[in-house]
Amino acid sequence: MATKTISLAIDAYEKLLKAKRTRRESFSEVVRRAIIPDDTIKARDLRAYTARRTRFLSEATLDQIDEKDRKDPHPTDPWRQ
Repeated sequence: MATKTISLAIDAYEKLLKAKRTRRESFSEVVRRAIIPDDTIKARDLRAYTARRTRFLSEATLDQIDEKDRKDPHPTDPWRQ
């Protein structure tokens, strides 16, 4: 069987290592078990999809939400104190 050598960041390697079901399971077997969708959605597809859909909220309701958001103070950041 042909093989390829790849480089992984340490965190990615550790994630693969944790995914092994047994000590004898190879990384190839772990990757083969991974669920990686073939049909990932692209931004242009998402835009086309949303353009075809009707809105759940009216323009007036969206304006009210925007107005309330503008008036709502941002919480203080506890990490900057």
